[in-house]
Amino acid sequence: MGLYSQYVFRGLKQTNGEPALQGGFDYSHSSGFYLGTWGSNVSWLRDGGSYNAGGSLELDLYGGYKWSLPSDFTLDLGTLYYWYPGDVTPGCVAGTVSCPKANTWEIYTGLSWKWLSAKFSYSVDDTFGVPESDGTYYFDLTASYPVPNTAVTLIAHYGIQKFTGQIPGVALSNDTLFSYEDYKIGLSYGLPKDFTIGAFYTNTSGANQLGYGSVTEGGFYPKNISKGTGTIFISKTF
Repeated sequence: MGLYSQYVFRGLKQTNGEPALQGGFDYSHSSGFYLGTWGSNVSWLRDGGSYNAGGSLELDLYGGYKWSLPSDFTLDLGTLYYWYPGDVTPGCVAGTVSCPKANTWEIYTGLSWKWLSAKFSYSVDDTFGVPESDGTYYFDLTASYPVPNTAVTLIAHYGIQKFTGQIPGVALSNDTLFSYEDYKIGLSYGLPKDFTIGAFYTNTSGANQLGYGSVTEGGFYPKNISKGTGTIFISKTF
């Protein structure tokens, strides 16, 4: 369980800079099989006008299999479903196209070595409410380095979000409107009784204001959700 000053996902603000309560449960078997669920409050669906009811919850359901390989490598294959309960606003794109629900199904593969990991996620259907966007992918490279003889872990991340397809009736492609790169740097500190505190900074590169900007910038949100921002948190593992 964790309390965050805001929720940032792949470099994008999900709660308009407001706090987020998050938590999840995981089960893993000695064979390598695992299942899990994770949830958080969100506001971006209502903030951007794509949902007119609900749109305040993200619930992730996932499962997969991990193989332990020689030399401290681990291979991970799995699938993840993002569920956003609520009702879609009719004509939410340019007042003409009804958006699909933001529910998104991805399959992924990952390779990790000690404190380094790489992951490739591929969307098999419309992606986060963007019509005609199946085949969209995200590449994630992350380092979580535990500083020797301390309770500090240094965190660095780089990601590429690449959209495919084109919304009917919209001149620009999904790639032009919604693709971007994101970055993250931060640290966490382990406390007694399995508590952790931390802070990190996130930012994006190449994010189009039409896709992610504020209303005054030509976008749909109260604030630009792709701009750099800092987050602090406290969490506990049970």
